[in-house]
Formats: sequence, structure tokens, C-alpha cells
Amino acid sequence: MRQYWLFKSEPTTFSIDNLVKSPRQTTCWEGVRNYQARNFLKSMKVGDLGFFYHSNADPPAIVGIVQVVKAAYPDFFAFDSKSRYFDPHSAPDSPRWFLVDVRLVEKFPQALSLEQLRAIKGLEKMELLRKGSRLSVQPVRPEEWQRVVGLVPDRKITQSTPR
Repeated sequence: MRQYWLFKSEPTTFSIDNLVKSPRQTTCWEGVRNYQARNFLKSMKVGDLGFFYHSNADPPAIVGIVQVVKAAYPDFFAFDSKSRYFDPHSAPDSPRWFLVDVRLVEKFPQALSLEQLRAIKGLEKMELLRKGSRLSVQPVRPEEWQRVVGLVPDRKITQSTPR
């Protein structure tokens, strides 16, 4: 069964426009250094969908949809001492951190701001909207997914929505 997710990224680090310009509009989701978020990455399957969320932005907002195209694999940045994501306690034979690859499905014509989402009935329990929620990767319930997608005005899917 398909699962739904939300991936947070600071647009000054990696924005949805960076993803649009990436080869095959695909990237590895790197830099996750929280165990709960790591476990979410490890539970993702090819075909799962996620919202691309600009955090630490003005305003913070959901800006598009991505699809998981490669299931979790060891985060090779953790093994590179020159990487900002280096972890001396992670090793190729015993990785601590993982990545997934995601591909752009669509960039929304208009961002859905955090403030706008907070005003929507039925999203009160969404992880993103919980006070103190800071996870960079988090689950989205199917009913929340449908409600949020229904808010997007004038949707123009950049590629066919995966089934």
C-alpha cells in the first residue's frame, strides 16, 4: 500500500527549483540526522509520494510533490570526512544513516503556506501542524494527503501522477 510523506528542505539549501533543474528531476534526500526521520526513510517504498516543503522560508509552505524512486540505501555522505554530513560512527559495513531518491512529480503553481494549512478543517492532527514538530521527514495520513492536494489551485502536473 502506498504511503505518503512530507520532506522538509530549506530553500536556501535545496529548493524545489533546484529539483526542477536536477538531472531527470531526481535527487537523493540527504542530510537526515534524526533517528526517527531516518526510520521513516528506511520504511519508504518505491512509488510512495511526498510533499516537498520549504522550511525556514517566508512563508514556510508545501510547494510540490515528489515520488520515491529508490528505496533507502546507506548515506555515503556519512562516510566522507570532507562532507558536512560526515559521521565518524557510521561505516559502510554498519551504516547509521540512509538516503532515498526522489523525483519531481509536480511543482505547485501556488505554494500552500503553513498558515493556510493551519486553517483547514481535517488537518488538525497533521504532524507538520503539531506544536514542536521539527522532523525533516514525516508521515502524512492518506486523508490529509487528499485534503492538501485538493487545495492546490490550477494544478498542472509536470509528469503523470504515479499510480
